[in-house]
Amino acid sequence: MLPNAPIVAHGMNNTTHMLPLRSGIAAQKAYIRRTLDLIAEATGVKPTGWSSPSVYANRDTMRAMAAEGVAYTLDQMDSDIISRLKTPEGSLILLPYPTVTVDMGQYLARMKTTREIEALWLDYVSELVIEARANPARGATTVVIGIHPFVVGTPDGALALRRVLLRLKSEDAVWLADVDAILQAAGLR
Repeated sequence: MLPNAPIVAHGMNNTTHMLPLRSGIAAQKAYIRRTLDLIAEATGVKPTGWSSPSVYANRDTMRAMAAEGVAYTLDQMDSDIISRLKTPEGSLILLPYPTVTVDMGQYLARMKTTREIEALWLDYVSELVIEARANPARGATTVVIGIHPFVVGTPDGALALRRVLLRLKSEDAVWLADVDAILQAAGLR
């Protein structure tokens, strides 16, 4: 049984079958469509979210996503604010997904331990809380924390993630939610 949670499509794989970035928009549309169809066949749910494989995209990718019915993407890496991008094929909601909050990059590329990743996640969110309290009139910020089973699926990784979630749950200025709840609260669903 699948959990009742949003499914974000992430391509065919991150190594040998990535987005055909040099082949034009039609090839990217076909790749995205095939990925969405495969997930729908396996789960019974067609994803409305997309994260490009290895988070590599180009100028055609956003247009291809919109053309294939993707509603939101995690390919937005330079902000903490949800935004909307209008393309000729339709609009996309851009959910902030900063590379610094992805466990895989911290673990593999930067050789961080799960304890160090835990501290990084807590520091990242804590700074946004400090900024929100200093300026309560500003809009809400969003942090997508990327987790992978080979990092947080290990005993030490699971414990680190558990501590992060318990700490964030105790913070009154933090709301833990999935993508659908965030988009609904922001009036984007």
